[in-house]
Amino acid sequence: MKPDIHPDYHEITVVMTDGTTYATRSTWGKPGDTLKLDIDPKSHPAWTGGAQHLVDSEGQVAKFNKRFSELGLG
Repeated sequence: MKPDIHPDYHEITVVMTDGTTYATRSTWGKPGDTLKLDIDPKSHPAWTGGAQHLVDSEGQVAKFNKRFSELGLG
C-alpha cells in the first residue's frame, strides 16, 4: 500500500431510528462523531417487508375491458 493516500479509519457511534446505538469503525466524520440515521433496516419497508402502496386508480383487467369493450370480449 502507498503511504498517506488512504482516508482516516476511526471509531464512530451510530444512532438508529429507534434510539439504539452501536460503535463501529468508519471513514465518515471525525473520531468520536455520532451518525444519526434517518432510515435503517429496522424501519425501512425494503428490509421489514412492510406494505407497499401501489397507486393504480384502475386495475389492469378493468383497463383491458374498457379498451377492448367494442370487440365484445368483456
